[in-house]
Amino acid sequence: MKSLEKQKRIFIVVSLVVPMALLVGFVVFPAVDLIRMSFTDWDGYSASWNWIKLDNYISMFRNENLWLSLKNNAVYFFGHLIFIPVELMFAVLLTSKLRAAKFYKTMVFMPYIINGVAIAYAFSYFFSPVNGAFNAVLSVLHLDFLIRNWLSDEKIVNEVLTFVSLWRFSGYHVILFMAALQSLPQDVQEAAQVDGATTWQLFKYIQIPAIMLMVDFVLFDNIRGALQVFDIPFVMTSGGPGYASSTFTLYTIDTAFKYSNFGLASTMAVAIMVMIVVIYVVQNKIIHGVVLRRDKE
Repeated sequence: MKSLEKQKRIFIVVSLVVPMALLVGFVVFPAVDLIRMSFTDWDGYSASWNWIKLDNYISMFRNENLWLSLKNNAVYFFGHLIFIPVELMFAVLLTSKLRAAKFYKTMVFMPYIINGVAIAYAFSYFFSPVNGAFNAVLSVLHLDFLIRNWLSDEKIVNEVLTFVSLWRFSGYHVILFMAALQSLPQDVQEAAQVDGATTWQLFKYIQIPAIMLMVDFVLFDNIRGALQVFDIPFVMTSGGPGYASSTFTLYTIDTAFKYSNFGLASTMAVAIMVMIVVIYVVQNKIIHGVVLRRDKE
């Protein structure tokens, strides 16, 4: 027995060596090096650099364009946040006995499978002011007063890009919610229906509490995705006009590769890591507080 326990321990240690090495090599070490770089003025190609203490952090907080970019990120966040109940309703509908449910599931998930750059290019032509399909549809419907330059109007450009992001990622969230709903014990739901529970009561008191962990994950994915959104604004508008549709990640990459300021870009990368961690911790406390309150009730 002692020999078997020893072999188990050796197997566990050996199994953990490779993933731990990969974690340290590709996550921990780059993160530490990123923090070190944020205190320098390295331009990305010179062999030397200087320590500049907190200058990059001070410059970051004083950068108005960066704050505007972060404000644009908030549009993506709130757009996806508001849409989560709709995704939940679609998930409930698709897990019910719906005719042609498999077809609808495929259609819902399809946008997430398609390459993000391809989607961005397709929607660029769709919203184009020159022979764009969307303006053509509005013209056919005699809604010419709504026609405008969708990707160059500062007032609406972020909402348009958020719509594209919703079209691409909502199916992924629907599939996640469906997976969580399908894992619920059927006998519990059937017992509730026998006792006279309505569809809304079943959804509110049985399904939602049981999938709170998945709701927590989707909320975190929303936060992470909103802060790191890059491909859609980069391809469709390049952050323009001006910085009207720039995002935190897009501005960070421009700072590093367009303006050759890797030190300041590293500072921004550290800031976005801290924001994600802090928001996730706060969100976790709120979600767990809600769950505990429901359990007591």
